[in-house]
Amino acid sequence: MPPARRRSSRSCCAASPRWLAAEGTGRTLTREGEAGRGLGRGITAMALVWLLLIGAVPLARLLAEALAGTAVAQALADAAIWRAAWRSLALSVSAAALATLIGAALVWALLLRDLPGRRVLIFLAVLPALVPAQVMALGWIQAGGPASPLLLALGLAPPIGTPNPIYSPFGMALLLAVQSAPLVLLATAALLRRVPGEVVLAARGLGATPEAALRRAVWPLLAPGLLAGAGLAYVAALGNFGVGALIGIPARFPVLPVLIWQRLSSGGTASLAEAAALALLLAAMAAPALLLQALAARRAPASGRLPFAAVVLPGGAGAAVFGAVALYLFVVLAVPMLALLAAALVPAMGMELNASSATLRHFGAAVAADAQTGRAFGNSLLLSAGAALLLAAAALPIALTLRARPVRLAATSTDLPYALPGACTGVAAILVVLSLPGGGALYGTLGLILFAYLTRFQALALRPAAAAAARLDPILEEAARGMGAGPWRRLWSIHLPPLAPALAAGGILVALTAVNEVTVSSLLYGPGTQTLGVLVFSLQESGQSPLAAAVSCLALLLSAALMAAATLAARRLPAGTLPWRP
Repeated sequence: MPPARRRSSRSCCAASPRWLAAEGTGRTLTREGEAGRGLGRGITAMALVWLLLIGAVPLARLLAEALAGTAVAQALADAAIWRAAWRSLALSVSAAALATLIGAALVWALLLRDLPGRRVLIFLAVLPALVPAQVMALGWIQAGGPASPLLLALGLAPPIGTPNPIYSPFGMALLLAVQSAPLVLLATAALLRRVPGEVVLAARGLGATPEAALRRAVWPLLAPGLLAGAGLAYVAALGNFGVGALIGIPARFPVLPVLIWQRLSSGGTASLAEAAALALLLAAMAAPALLLQALAARRAPASGRLPFAAVVLPGGAGAAVFGAVALYLFVVLAVPMLALLAAALVPAMGMELNASSATLRHFGAAVAADAQTGRAFGNSLLLSAGAALLLAAAALPIALTLRARPVRLAATSTDLPYALPGACTGVAAILVVLSLPGGGALYGTLGLILFAYLTRFQALALRPAAAAAARLDPILEEAARGMGAGPWRRLWSIHLPPLAPALAAGGILVALTAVNEVTVSSLLYGPGTQTLGVLVFSLQESGQSPLAAAVSCLALLLSAALMAAATLAARRLPAGTLPWRP
C-alpha cells in the first residue's frame, strides 16, 4: 500500500477528526480549530450571543451601576450595612466550618466504607441540599418551641414562654451547615472518582492496614475536595435568603441578602444603585471561596487504571456506623418533615395533633383554583418549565461549540451567576430590563423572573450536556458533513439523539432548582407573580403557619416527582451527572 493510503487507513481506525477533515482537501486542521467551525459560524455565533446576553451583560450592568455614582461610598458609610455584612460573614464561616466537619464524616462513613444500603444512604444524605431552604427552615421552626404540634403530640413540648432555639445565630448556622454538608460530600465524591485504586493497593502491599491506607494514601488526595466543598458551603450560606428571612428576621439577626430585599422593597427602583452596591459587596465576600474552589480544582489527582474500592467494615463496626448515619439522617430529615406535616394538619398552631384535631382544610386551601396558592403554584411551574426548556435547548449548540475559544470564554460568564449569591443575579436582572426601551413595563412581571432564571441556571443545564458532548464520536459529524448535510441538519439528526438524555437531565435539574427558588424571585415578583418560595415566606411572615406548612408539603411532593423523572433520565448518563447519584 502506498504511504499516503496507509496513512489514510490509520486515520480511519484512530477516528481522528484532524485527518478526516483533511481528506480530499490536502490540508489538516487542529482539533480546536475544527470544533470551532464544525457546526458552522452561524450556530457558533448564536451560542456566543446567547451566552453574552444572559451572562456577561447582566454582570457588566451590575458592575457599572454599582461603580457609576456614589452608591459604594454611601454603602460603606452605612453602619447597618456593615453590621449585616459582618453577621453574614460570621454566619457563613461558621456554617461552612460545621458543614465541612459533617461532610467529612459522611465521606468517611458513606464513600470510604462499604455499608449495607449505601446507595440509599447517600441519596438521603444529599436530600438536605435539595429541599428548598425556606421549606427546611419552616420544618425546623415547627420542630422546636412550645407551639410545635409534633412536640405537643409526643408530650415533649417545653413550657409556654420557652424561646424556640432555632431563632438564634447558632440555630441559623446549624441549619445552614446541615443544608450545605451535602455540597462537601458531593465535591469529595467527584474527586474520589479520580483517586487511583493503585494507591491503596500499594499501601497495603507495604504492610499498611486498611484504615492506615485510607488515612495516609487516600485522605491527602481528598483534601482538595474538602476545600472545594467548604467553599461551596460558604457561598451557599452567604446567599441563603430563605433561612435569613424566616429565621433571621424574627431572631433580629439581619443578614446581607435580607437587607438587599428590605432596601429594594422599601425604595423600589430608586434604590437600585444602593442594591447594586450591596450585591457587589456580597459578590466580593463570595470571591475568596470561588478562588478556593479554583485552587482546589488544580490539585485534583490524576485518574488511575483501577477505581477506588470502598473498605468493608467488620460486622459490629459496620452496624454501628450504619446506625450513626441513620440517626443523623432521621434527626435532620425525618424530624423537621414530620413537624412540617403535623403543622399542616392542625387547625391552628399551638394545638395538639390527634385524631379529633387533624384536618385537611389547609391542603384544600392550598390547591384551590381561585386561591393565591394556586396562582403561585402555576407561576412556579410555568417559570421552572419555561426556564428548563429554554436552557436545555440553548445547551445543545453551546455544548457542541465549547471548543471554540470565544464560546468557551463566554461560557465562564454564565458560571458566575450560578456560583454567586442569588441576590446578585436578581439585582442584575432588574438593571438589564430597566435599561431596555420600555423595560419598565417588565418590572414585577413573570418575564423579569424568567430572564433572571435564565441567567442564574444556564450553567446548571449546560454541565450534563457539555460532559456528554465531549464523548461524542467525531466520525459521525464528519460522515454527515461529507454526505452534504448542513449544520442545522447535523445538529438535529446527528447530535441531538445521543445528547437528548443529558439535555433532559439538565432541564430537570433546572426545573427542580427553580420551582422552589426564593432568593431571586423575592426581589423581582410583583402583584400576581408570587412564586412558591415567596408564598411560603409570605404566609409564614403573616402568621398563617399551617397554610405555609401545607404549601411546603405540596412543594416537596412536586420536587420528589421531578427527582424521580431526573433519575429515570440518568440511566443513560455517567455517575455524578445528578447530585443524588454520585
